[in-house]
Amino acid sequence: MVRSSRGEVSPGMWRREAGTVLRRAGALPERAEASGAVVAEFRIVPAPTEWAPHSHRLHELVWVRGGTLTSRVGDRVFTVFEGHGLWMPAGVVHAGRATEGARFHDAFFAPDRTPFAFGEPKAIAMTPLLTSLLTHLSRTDLEVAARLRAESVVFDVIQPSEHQLALQLPGDPRIDAIAEALLNDPADCRSLEEWARWLGSSDRTITRAFRQTTGLSFAQWRQMLRVHRALMLLSDGFDVMSVSESLGYAQPSSFIAAFRRVMGTTPGAFFGAAGAAPRDVPNSVSGGENAGLSA
Repeated sequence: MVRSSRGEVSPGMWRREAGTVLRRAGALPERAEASGAVVAEFRIVPAPTEWAPHSHRLHELVWVRGGTLTSRVGDRVFTVFEGHGLWMPAGVVHAGRATEGARFHDAFFAPDRTPFAFGEPKAIAMTPLLTSLLTHLSRTDLEVAARLRAESVVFDVIQPSEHQLALQLPGDPRIDAIAEALLNDPADCRSLEEWARWLGSSDRTITRAFRQTTGLSFAQWRQMLRVHRALMLLSDGFDVMSVSESLGYAQPSSFIAAFRRVMGTTPGAFFGAAGAAPRDVPNSVSGGENAGLSA
């Protein structure tokens, strides 16, 4: 059974896990000034870790293995799990969290030496080739010519993922309290009418506000939020039945159907297609749009 964490709720993020380490922005790698356009590195996150809002003067690509990363950028929350990365353009303010034990990778790209530009945060497909190249570039003993050859291939193969995993937050005072409550407890099953009474508003006002700010109905947005949370839990090794229960579904089949509506396939199929089946999760899942971090 997945139990809710007990801890403080950060605005626009999932409930903070107990024992979370709070950090300011991580420093750029010492080699960031070296020749070449790309500097890559990795580290193990020994405890749940949260980074305060910050930005970098270099573009950043982050990805994880054995855990998940969430990143808040404006009114969007990105979820990063194995098989996907998150591109953060230079100068974009973001905050993030990594789960305990995640192997956290990042690569920094010098804007003046990178022959492409993603103007906004974007999910990146971390193919085996791209991952291998960036791991190769994390070496400190590469000769300049070898580094430049590897970088040129990186520039050729880096591509956005077909699954742009960003959850759009309302950013509207009429309904922000609903969004915060559901981030705190995605299993909250109150109806639209019950939320309206709780806010002293009308269901029509709430419906209109969700449509205007997220492009989704309230029911669609809550479903999207639950799928984002499911991606984190499944990636961290929880089984489908536990995830279904923790998200307020009466039956695992209802959860799988909701996941399929959002992601286009079942949970197990989704992780299998990414080449990153979660630990001890026998069932399947897939990808559409919406739920990261960066140091």
